[in-house]
Amino acid sequence: MKNSSSDPEDDDLRPEYDLSKYVHVAERGKYAEQYRTGTNLVLLAPDVAAAFPSDEAVNEALRLVMRLALIPAVHAGDDAEPPPNLPRSR
Repeated sequence: MKNSSSDPEDDDLRPEYDLSKYVHVAERGKYAEQYRTGTNLVLLAPDVAAAFPSDEAVNEALRLVMRLALIPAVHAGDDAEPPPNLPRSR
């Protein structure tokens, strides 16, 4: 709890122990932008999170989905839309 009294007589610290050179004010949010640029958090639904033992397992599964999206559908007709990142083949 913070002591609201600033009376020097109430101070238990000896004058030779000057802590002002060691205590400095912290800058709020100093590394916030740096942290944000290197971090991408996604909240998984509890049932989805339960299906994966680790974050690396989630990443592997998502990479597989990305690779599968690049494979054109074999049984799709000519009017089928390709994935958004692939041009339509004719």
